[in-house]
Amino acid sequence: MIPAQTPTLLVKIFGRDRPGLTAGLFETLAAFHVTVIDIEQVVTRGRIVLCALVSAPAGGSGSEGELRATVHGWAEGLGMQAEIISGLGDNPARGSGRSHVTVLGNPLNAENTAAIAARITSCGGNIDRIFRLAKYPVTAVEFNVSGVPTERLRTELATEAAVRSIDVAVVSAGLSRRAQRLVVMDVDSTLIQDEVIELFAAHAGCEEKVAEVTAAAMRGELDFEESLHARVALLAGLDASVVDKVRAEVRLTPGARTLIRTLKRLGYQVGVVSGGFTQVTDALAEQLGLDFAAANTLEIVDGRLTGRVTGEIVDRAGKARLLRRFAASAGVPLAQTVAIGDGANDLDMLNAAGLGVAFNAKPLVRQAAHTALSVPFLDTVLYLLGITREEVEAADAES
Repeated sequence: MIPAQTPTLLVKIFGRDRPGLTAGLFETLAAFHVTVIDIEQVVTRGRIVLCALVSAPAGGSGSEGELRATVHGWAEGLGMQAEIISGLGDNPARGSGRSHVTVLGNPLNAENTAAIAARITSCGGNIDRIFRLAKYPVTAVEFNVSGVPTERLRTELATEAAVRSIDVAVVSAGLSRRAQRLVVMDVDSTLIQDEVIELFAAHAGCEEKVAEVTAAAMRGELDFEESLHARVALLAGLDASVVDKVRAEVRLTPGARTLIRTLKRLGYQVGVVSGGFTQVTDALAEQLGLDFAAANTLEIVDGRLTGRVTGEIVDRAGKARLLRRFAASAGVPLAQTVAIGDGANDLDMLNAAGLGVAFNAKPLVRQAAHTALSVPFLDTVLYLLGITREEVEAADAES
């Protein structure tokens, strides 16, 4: 740490990028025996902006003038531009209340980006850094923001996101974001594209009736347990062989394998909780290498479905209870858990988790969750954790 009154120079170089440019700048500065305090470099479409904050040369104003002339001459010789600004001390300390703001768009347009940046500024935040997390299948950028409490920033940006129909996630900065975590997902319409009970209902010839009850339950208009019993009763008499047929019909959500594979590489534990059925979730857990799985169980007697479920009912309260149980088993504090779901019966779980993500959710759920994603790719959750598409692809290539 340097004293606040120490003379310093901010050296900025910008122009066409080329190999050896960074080394060349610091070789030029080395002749003046300066101390490097900070460095920032950004390359966008072959153009570089390189900034170096260094101590002023010890020889006084003459040496500083010589440094300026030397750096400008070196830059001009390479067809670059240079700017050197005198000042005192290091960069100002970042404000308290630090957050990561992830903005996703498909595409991400300038109007929405301007609106998010303006809302950050209007509530007292300062944008310290912006960088891209992914360029496909959606564009995702992260703003590092300081100067405003995370909860206030989340509320402000949620309002802006709702008005503009874009996805914005706000999480607190700090070590907890990098800590080993537990991720727990809903299954139907989250991990998979289907509603499992509707797949069973199609084989029983009552798909339309079951779909109506399911939709009402997901909107929060019906008690989940009551609706579950009503729907399962319609399956009475189905041959148990239908279980294998339904398993074969299940379609994973795009990005599901990538999400789970990447999380497991990072040491995360991953689980699912479902208002569906263990006859399907157990197979998914084995297929995807999940650490935890819980769901309702269809009763089968003499090779046929009885139209009843057995064991503990996994409903709205049950999902939150299971999240806590999984976290205790994994040795992960609730503050370091992530829950993902789409329906009203996921709300308690989303609110109990350190980060609750409403994935292509009903309006009621979007409004209540910490953050919401409306793109059809489950692996976009990785961007909320600060993981870039390049890192995911590099890990896949290595394996």
